[in-house]
Amino acid sequence: MPKVLKAHNMNTCLGCYTCMLTCAVVNKRNHSFRKSRILISTSGGMQGKYVATVCVGCKDAACVEHCPTGALTQRAGGGVKLDSEKCAGCRTCVGACTVNAVFFDEDDNKPLICTHCGICARYCPHDCMALVDVAE
Repeated sequence: MPKVLKAHNMNTCLGCYTCMLTCAVVNKRNHSFRKSRILISTSGGMQGKYVATVCVGCKDAACVEHCPTGALTQRAGGGVKLDSEKCAGCRTCVGACTVNAVFFDEDDNKPLICTHCGICARYCPHDCMALVDVAE
């Protein structure tokens, strides 16, 4: 059964950014937060609650619909897959994402697309994220 990443318990987030760092290291072999496929930020400065910007696993993803080269395809259960060879780096997918969860790698000139691998949830010390089963 396919799984989708959910930020289900952000009230326990302390802003350690372990999830972002782990995502960048595992998926891009880089220790920069700019290479992460998720974003942790505050909702209102230093005293605000932490929020996670993550791919919500759309079943009819706008980023796929707007991709002019066909580099993005729908993933079973929701979310998308990126074919880097087809990607022209036009950033149309970044603007099309309804939850602002498509980030862009300036060095590779390619979008950073969450694959719902769950590495961020696995290493989150506060159980803020989880992979949940979804129907196909």
